[in-house]
Amino acid sequence: MAAEEEQQTKKGKTKGKHDKPKPWDEDPNVDRWKIEKFDPSWNEGGMLEVSAFSTLFPQYREKYLQEAWPLVKSALKEYGVTCELNLVEGSMTVSTTRKTRDPYIIIKARDLIKLLSRSVPAPQAIKILDDEVQCDIIKIGNLVRKKERFVKRRQQLVGPNSSTLKALEILTSCYILVQGNTVAAMGSFKGLKQVRRIVEDCIQNRMHPVYHIEILLMKKELANNPALANENWDRLLPKFKKKNVKQKKVKSKEKKPYTPFPPPQPPSKIDLQLESGEYFLSDNKKFEKQWREKQEKQAEKTAENKRKREAAFIPPEEPVKKNSTQVGGDQTDVAAIAESLKKKVKDFGKPKSIESINPQTYIASSGEQPSRKKSKRSKSEKSENL
Repeated sequence: MAAEEEQQTKKGKTKGKHDKPKPWDEDPNVDRWKIEKFDPSWNEGGMLEVSAFSTLFPQYREKYLQEAWPLVKSALKEYGVTCELNLVEGSMTVSTTRKTRDPYIIIKARDLIKLLSRSVPAPQAIKILDDEVQCDIIKIGNLVRKKERFVKRRQQLVGPNSSTLKALEILTSCYILVQGNTVAAMGSFKGLKQVRRIVEDCIQNRMHPVYHIEILLMKKELANNPALANENWDRLLPKFKKKNVKQKKVKSKEKKPYTPFPPPQPPSKIDLQLESGEYFLSDNKKFEKQWREKQEKQAEKTAENKRKREAAFIPPEEPVKKNSTQVGGDQTDVAAIAESLKKKVKDFGKPKSIESINPQTYIASSGEQPSRKKSKRSKSEKSENL
């Protein structure tokens, strides 16, 4: 135990031995993110060795590079860097000279020819020579296996009429170019980090670029608020959950019981002919059989076509109305109907007796206006009264 404690104390002494506080650590006037412009007086002697970088470019960029090469050459000449365009090999080369003072400018020149090969316009690519501008070429071709899915997600990054890409350029303050299997971005380190995360999330289907744009807009608003500028924004930012769309379940085939023996070999054409006896027939008989089968098939086909044509001329069956007096009706119902008819005839022939007349009907109707039409009975009654 004592030995372990001694080892731990030794490790504690050595760890962080050189992490001593510096006088400029707590100085508020020092901006640690500021990149100072290079002064040639810092390196008056120049470069001791020649450094060179070369990169290939696609054939479709050859014509544009020939036109833009004088502009690139004059921009690199200011920093003491030479460049060469080889159309035979399809390559661009940059190298330092005795006039080169800035040791980091060759890295910037390497990034310049990389951007030119990735279809970035020459005036935009020359801005990389500035100390405050950096570049990042994001490879997206190997993030998705299926080509159709890759093209669809790349289109999501660009958006309709390049609207999504323009919004990302404004919010991240970076130039973004989607070309083939790569995305070329130019800007500050902070903006390039945001662009890389957005591009990878989009291609890998983690988050749609529209949600990233919404988050960046909220961050911009929170940064402008002095009360919330130095606070943690996690509780204020929206959290988007990925929604899994229900996919159709694939019907699983029923597994057959395992048998170590292979399935029986299906019979060949010759085996079938041997079974039917056709194999031993002569050529003439075989031809006659084939012709007969062909004629039978033609006859069946013509009969079926004739039946289909005649089907249009067959009249539909009309529904038959069933009468109660037809077959199946009861004799008792017929007798009851006959008796009721006889009774109605007798009642109709009998005259109404005077006793059956109700006088209240006449008294009630005396106040009403007399009707124009008068029945025969009322005329006979008036004649009797007179």
